[in-house]
Amino acid sequence: MAAGSFRRSIASQLSKVLDLPPEYLIKSISAVPVSKKRHVADFQLSIASIIENSSGDCLAQDLHLQAQQLAERLQCDSVVSAISAGPGTVNFTINRELLAKTVLQQVWRDGSKYGVKSELFSTVPRQKAVVEFSSPNIAKKFHIGHLRSTIVGNFIANLKAALGHEVVRINYLGDWGMQFGLLGVGFQSFGNKEKLKSSPLQHLFEIVSMAGLLLLSLTASVTQVYVQINKAAEDENTKKLAKDFFRKLEEHDEQALSIWQQFRDLSIEEYVRIYKRLGVHFDEYSGESFYQEKAQEVLKMLEDKGLLQKTIKGTGVVDLSEKKDLSTVSTVMRSDGTSLYITRDLAAAIDRMNKHGWDTMIYVTDKSQSNHFQHLFQILKLMGYDWAERCQHVSFGLVQGMKTRRGEVVFLEDVLNEVRSRMLQNMTSTKTTKETQDPVETAEKVGLAALIIQDFRGLLSSDYQFSWERALQSRGDTGVFLQYTHARLHSLEQMHGNAELTDVNVSCLQEPDAISVLQHLLRYDEVLYRSSQDLQPKHIVSYLLTLSHLAAVAHKTLPVKGSAPAVAQARLCLFHAARSVLANGMKLLGITPVNQM
Repeated sequence: MAAGSFRRSIASQLSKVLDLPPEYLIKSISAVPVSKKRHVADFQLSIASIIENSSGDCLAQDLHLQAQQLAERLQCDSVVSAISAGPGTVNFTINRELLAKTVLQQVWRDGSKYGVKSELFSTVPRQKAVVEFSSPNIAKKFHIGHLRSTIVGNFIANLKAALGHEVVRINYLGDWGMQFGLLGVGFQSFGNKEKLKSSPLQHLFEIVSMAGLLLLSLTASVTQVYVQINKAAEDENTKKLAKDFFRKLEEHDEQALSIWQQFRDLSIEEYVRIYKRLGVHFDEYSGESFYQEKAQEVLKMLEDKGLLQKTIKGTGVVDLSEKKDLSTVSTVMRSDGTSLYITRDLAAAIDRMNKHGWDTMIYVTDKSQSNHFQHLFQILKLMGYDWAERCQHVSFGLVQGMKTRRGEVVFLEDVLNEVRSRMLQNMTSTKTTKETQDPVETAEKVGLAALIIQDFRGLLSSDYQFSWERALQSRGDTGVFLQYTHARLHSLEQMHGNAELTDVNVSCLQEPDAISVLQHLLRYDEVLYRSSQDLQPKHIVSYLLTLSHLAAVAHKTLPVKGSAPAVAQARLCLFHAARSVLANGMKLLGITPVNQM
């Protein structure tokens, strides 16, 4: 990593002066964010980070004085061309030609691995990570809330995999419960096998409508399955029939299971089609139905360990209170002895450890489930599973204001169709739009980028107000702008021939706008490291947006066309490096870069 070689060189000199090991100093040396002032150093050392107990009563003026004193003891060399003191920092400017040569060579050599080979990750052990995400309940509509879980989980899995971890992507479906009793009764009364094959989810919708049942909802794609929520709940006869059907399911009745299996398989087929549009895949489709029997084993374990307590109503609870006074409990068993969602989650966690031997397991759901996962992890610890500490819940907030032009509450495929339609219309009406081989596919990729970037710009835990107008702007901090920048840089390379790094005259890249791009490329490994620590995509989003703005400025001020051959070649290499890193970052976020738009 380009930044790594410079950090090591700076750390080596500091080590001699401070009598500290270089390894200790490296993580205290960071690349300086690009400033509009332009005249900024490339790296800085934070004095506070290397002074023990500096967070105590060490005053700002003391830190500044120490920075000045340290700067005076250091000398420039073949790598560092200038050293200065700032507010509590020592700043280092890299030899400009060496900066250009090293960054371009590193980006060129590492390709898609640029940034991930950094020594910042050298102490991070390669692990096996299980990531559970998306996880629609096929008894409910595949709504827009699933978009967040899907794209956030996909980002985390992409990032882990890029950093060399082994990743298992699990889609844990809500595929069990009374709703299947209701749907089963409806299908037996009104079902048509031919219609089920040709238009499965639409037919299921028709069935429940005709039956007047408590409806379920699946993906909007085949679509509007299961609406009218309260009507059948009041019908005692329907409830009895549904209970009888679900009891048959639990007793493994062949006919009931066959109908349920059909519903499940057809649902997954629809999900796979939508996930393909999102560029998402899973290694494993699991579900609550897998853990019916194992959940009973969990209840037996809880009872054997003295953790299962019966209430007056006959339900089973686990006491999670510190004082063991039942002030905080988690219900794990119904009064009839059957398991609940959390019991099946306990069984799933234990089973995954036995099956995958994971080092970390990450659950990606909305923040309303935070309490559920706290209870889940606490119970696992009480059961003696120390690995529960390596379980993590990544939560996210709600999306508000996302509606189609028709103004209705939206579901996932409605949104995908809407963003593709709007983007296609924008592309058609824009004069600068290039003719593309498949404008619909391009519109889909650019539209998805718009959704992802608007979603990822802030903290995941925050709710945010969605705006179609803001998301689809071609200028500003949007996914459309990222795609436009990538396509523009790709077009530049196509127009002037692919850049060749051999014999590039780096002295031709000394303009401020070129230096700004190079300085920003230096920071990529630090941004990846930060996102790997807190699993927040906003760091990468912010970095890519800044890179795109810097590249856009450089594209205007550093023309390739009409420049001397040596200058044109050097600039092509610079733009190639910017496009390569932009593409790498976009792919981590789950965005497929387009080459034309």
